[in-house]
Amino acid sequence: MANILYGVNGEGAGHSTRSREMILHLQKAGHHVVAASFDRGLSNLRDICEVVEIHGFRFTYVNNQVRYNRTLARNLFQARKATRGISQLARMIDERGIELVITDFEPLSCRAGRRRKLPVISIDNQHILTHFKVATPKGYARDLTAARWVTRLMTPYATHYLVTSFFDAPGKRANSEIIPPILRQQFYDAQPTSEGPILVYVTTPAPQLVRLLSQVRKEFVAYGFDREGREGNILFKRPGFESFFEDLLRAEAIIANAGFSLVSEALCLKKPYLAMPVQKQFEQIFNAFWLDRTGYGAFWEDLTREKVESFLFNIPQFREKLAGGFRNSPREITERLDALVAQCLGTKG
Repeated sequence: MANILYGVNGEGAGHSTRSREMILHLQKAGHHVVAASFDRGLSNLRDICEVVEIHGFRFTYVNNQVRYNRTLARNLFQARKATRGISQLARMIDERGIELVITDFEPLSCRAGRRRKLPVISIDNQHILTHFKVATPKGYARDLTAARWVTRLMTPYATHYLVTSFFDAPGKRANSEIIPPILRQQFYDAQPTSEGPILVYVTTPAPQLVRLLSQVRKEFVAYGFDREGREGNILFKRPGFESFFEDLLRAEAIIANAGFSLVSEALCLKKPYLAMPVQKQFEQIFNAFWLDRTGYGAFWEDLTREKVESFLFNIPQFREKLAGGFRNSPREITERLDALVAQCLGTKG
């Protein structure tokens, strides 16, 4: 059994949520895991393992839009902190007898591992843009180029890349492979129905969407609008995981922003998905584009009542695609990780 350093990007909840599942599996297999993270990673992981706080690579947002140039400039300005963080982790690798590094889009652990000539396994969804041959939405060439540059800078020296995705794509590198999305066990154990209203979720209030949905002859339950109570055909609710999870299980379909975690959870539950990506967040635009391309849902740049009604009318076709196409295999994920860990421990150095 091995001593493993697990680097986790702490921005948002998605990285630490899937890392939590992988750490629990590694511990069950007998490995000793020390995590390195910041922000959400600290709070989400410290109850299951030791977590060392490190300097965090953060994205820069302006008016709820990712600014890749400012992101690069900001983090280059803080390069000294990052360098100290790498040295901190390299010393810890020596002191703890670390034999393997795993990173979820966390660059310092990756670089510290390579500095000590250890094998590094990368687990994330971002490398679908750089390590696989994928179609991309037209009109976003600049955002695509910036997103690829940021992805390459994050974990450029990994020995192996496990890339989570809800669709397959041909690879460009021998050390990279696609695995299904990593979800909390309760999603695999769930028994979803389609008897409830349409679930709507946004990260920031969207009054224009409220006006649009109020014209549609359907019932909706909505989160993220900073209000609660019923208004016509829309029941607004405050954030709360248990309530949200129950509504997600019962939902006939989903209308929401296109973050990778929620998209993956919805597709695992076989829920058709109408995507509304946050402006200038290329990862969300990419997810929305592929939801439409796979037939698991729909995406339009400008949403109208007619387009919402078209999505609702085509729910049976989306369900048919989901039933036959989307992979949902936690065993495939853990078996592949176990095999890679064994392979790396046999060839380290």
